[in-house]
Amino acid sequence: MTRAVVFAYHNVGVRCLKVLLAQGIEVPLVVTHDDDPGEAQWFGSVASTAREYGIATIMPEHPNAADVVARIAALAPDFLFSFYYRRMLGAALLALPPHGALNMHGSLLPKFRGRAPVNWAVMAGERETGATLHYMTVRPDGGDIVAQTAVPILPDDSAREVFDKVTVAAEMTLDRVLPALVSGNAPRTPQDLSRGSYFGGRSPEDGIIDWHRDAITIHNLVRAVAPPYPGAFTAVGGVPARILRTRVVEARTAGTPAPMLEVDDGCLIARCGGGGALNVLSLEIDGAIHAPSSIAARFGTAPVRLGEATA
Repeated sequence: MTRAVVFAYHNVGVRCLKVLLAQGIEVPLVVTHDDDPGEAQWFGSVASTAREYGIATIMPEHPNAADVVARIAALAPDFLFSFYYRRMLGAALLALPPHGALNMHGSLLPKFRGRAPVNWAVMAGERETGATLHYMTVRPDGGDIVAQTAVPILPDDSAREVFDKVTVAAEMTLDRVLPALVSGNAPRTPQDLSRGSYFGGRSPEDGIIDWHRDAITIHNLVRAVAPPYPGAFTAVGGVPARILRTRVVEARTAGTPAPMLEVDDGCLIARCGGGGALNVLSLEIDGAIHAPSSIAARFGTAPVRLGEATA
């Protein structure tokens, strides 16, 4: 029986672990993360899934520590798999499995290598992304590609909606190619790294809206950081606010030197400095979602100045 040690977290980790088990792969150990109490836990638990299947689980702070490497080496795995595990695996770990160490990445490599690939793809206005299974090297997301599955990004999709599609794409990719991996017949295609870029992690401060940009750019930012991510931060009439959902209603109208929010025919319309306008479908102030009528009651019927706020 083929044996694999699995490093995994998040929904992709849950689904890909289940693919391995469904195809008869022996998994003697799962390495995962202890949940961060400061992070919204909207995703599935790899630790709980492993317990359901009676699989031993560890949560080391440093997966490349000598004792962790020794424990995994003693299990003599044929493969190592990393499914949305958040730490890089070092050379000592990668050298252990005779059939290779593979990672599932949430983009169509070589595009959007690195952290938060779904969020970056949405913010960039991409019309598709996907999941890529590739061999791991000490260089992040730079190893040979085994298989990919693409999914569409619709113009109003949030990052969460796209992530759900990518999770299914990851499951499909692994399920399709796993028999060939086990038999030693899976393809390996070297990446042309010049065709993509590396992206770092994101912070809440990256979600501050620059209203001097155009409507499409701002819309892409809003949907890239919409809940369960921290949201897009701004100020309405000088009051800190979060914009959680928008829709482009005018893409090419002239910009304005003073971006404004106004109530127009029962809708909240943001006039963008770089051109175009957005229908603000969800606006949060003081922890509450505000309708157009409550904005008018609070700020009056005249257009209200939009500006930056601290995340």
